[in-house]
Amino acid sequence: MKSYSLTSPKQFLGSLTHHPGVYQMLGEQGEVLYVGKAKDLKKRISSYFSSRVKDPKTLSLLGQIRDINCIITRNENEAVLLECNLIKKHRPRYNILLRDDKSYPYIFISNHNWPRIDIYRGPRKKNGLYFGPYSHSSAVKETISLLQKIFLLRTCRDAYFDARTRPCLLYQIGRCSGPCVNLISKDEYAHSVKLACLFLEGKSDEVIEELQEKMEKASQDMDYELAAFYRDQITRLRQIQDKQYVSMDEGHADVIGMAMHAGVACLQLLSIREGQVEGSRSYFPAVPANSGKDEIISAFLTQHYLHDHTHIENIPASILIQTGIAEKTWIENVLTEISSRKVEVVHPLRGEKRQWLNMAIRSAQQSLSAYLVNKANMNQRAIALKLALSLDKIPHRMECFDISHSMGEATVASCVVFDEHGPIRNDYRRFNITDITPGDDIAAMRQVLIRRFKRLQKENAMLPDLVLIDGGPTQLAAAGKVMRELNLHAIHLLAVSKGPKRKPGFETLHRLREKPLHLPSDSLALHFIQQIRDEAHRFAITGHRQRRDKTRRLSPLENIPGIGAKRRRDLLRYFGGIQGIAHASLDELTKVKGINRSLAERLFAALHDTTV
Repeated sequence: MKSYSLTSPKQFLGSLTHHPGVYQMLGEQGEVLYVGKAKDLKKRISSYFSSRVKDPKTLSLLGQIRDINCIITRNENEAVLLECNLIKKHRPRYNILLRDDKSYPYIFISNHNWPRIDIYRGPRKKNGLYFGPYSHSSAVKETISLLQKIFLLRTCRDAYFDARTRPCLLYQIGRCSGPCVNLISKDEYAHSVKLACLFLEGKSDEVIEELQEKMEKASQDMDYELAAFYRDQITRLRQIQDKQYVSMDEGHADVIGMAMHAGVACLQLLSIREGQVEGSRSYFPAVPANSGKDEIISAFLTQHYLHDHTHIENIPASILIQTGIAEKTWIENVLTEISSRKVEVVHPLRGEKRQWLNMAIRSAQQSLSAYLVNKANMNQRAIALKLALSLDKIPHRMECFDISHSMGEATVASCVVFDEHGPIRNDYRRFNITDITPGDDIAAMRQVLIRRFKRLQKENAMLPDLVLIDGGPTQLAAAGKVMRELNLHAIHLLAVSKGPKRKPGFETLHRLREKPLHLPSDSLALHFIQQIRDEAHRFAITGHRQRRDKTRRLSPLENIPGIGAKRRRDLLRYFGGIQGIAHASLDELTKVKGINRSLAERLFAALHDTTV
């Protein structure tokens, strides 16, 4: 790993997502060196840092990158189109740049008295309607073929169309309505073109509704073959259209997504110019405690767009945000005034704009995850933690424990491990807690600590410098007692209790024989503690849900001695289900083959919580 100049590749790779998307490798000055697409961002980017022999070009690239910026997309097609747009914009030196690169294909409907539908590439100079772009010509051809079958639109050239005196083969096989020889009226044909356009615009519900009416009418007329045809076309209409969101009709827009975790906020700005993604950038503002999303976004809008009036030409016509803000009208008026054009701040709830916003939110989450595990940031937090807790040295190994259950059911304890560089996920452990009073978190914490540290002592494994407990003074006292019993006096203990209404930034830190500690909400040490605590909580909840769901899937019969698979099957078949077995009397149970009186009594007792 030393040959790579990217800071802490291992921690960065651990933060990546398995979503499809585009990655940009950046150089010393933030310049884009390479743009690539991936079906799985984690697998693709990890391949660059594997131990396999690489070609000289890749080795040269890896020696120059200083950061990697990821943009998450909804699907692979979006990633393909976005990669193309970014390569055209940045022309990175390590990408292959084609001088005669062809544009992506569109579906074109001509401006003719009898419009034709066709595939089109190149500059959009012809009069007519354009739909797309599409990532592959095969997708365009399949869509055109479908529209031919449903709406019977012509695909022939205008010269061929004008020369026809009788319908062609496409009419004979039901692929065209024969407008060349007036076998359909101009109004009927125009209506078919309108439906095709509605479908291509994404308004498929209107098209499907009309097809459903035709299907019902055909069924009422007992033309079942035609009704089945419409039924199949409705099904295909629902499945075929994979609308692309790498072009926006509005042209100029900024999309702002936000993510927050462990006291840190990340705002991801996607810039869309001329209908194409021009770039993406992450911002990490200093956020006071108890700040709401609306407040953070409002502050970002004013500071980002109003701080420098020399760049007013960069203010877009639309700014998409993920939550409503109280100052929306005021900000719109100010931006409109200084840019001399109407500017809208929009909070989309559905449609294409919402898809753009979701992309920005996912990218913000990815950027925040990468930021939190960045080696430099982790070192700063570890140093801050040492100073805040007055420790003799930076804790090189930290373990955090949390308990999760549902009203005492399926109790699971988690143990997550961090060092000064971030999480050590290979050392994470879960513990199924048994033989305690359901809901007794103190007993659960005591059990997991004893099991964990007895095991570490037995294996002579590395012990942590600092142990964090999710809880208050009571949990801390229980942990202190365990450490004394195991003679582990060198380990520092810290309990983290939540603030009022569980708000982050107001946690109380409890230490043995010392006063409770409250750190400022912007403290790096507190952010580090929140990050570790939240990770333990996430890991515990995941394990609890898995155990709970597995337990609930088990049949009550499976835990009864003497009732094997064959007898369970016979019981269920005889009584028709578990409810029938539960309502059966002792005498009825003995009527099942293989169930004697003793086994019936045991079964009856187990299902009714009684003793034999």
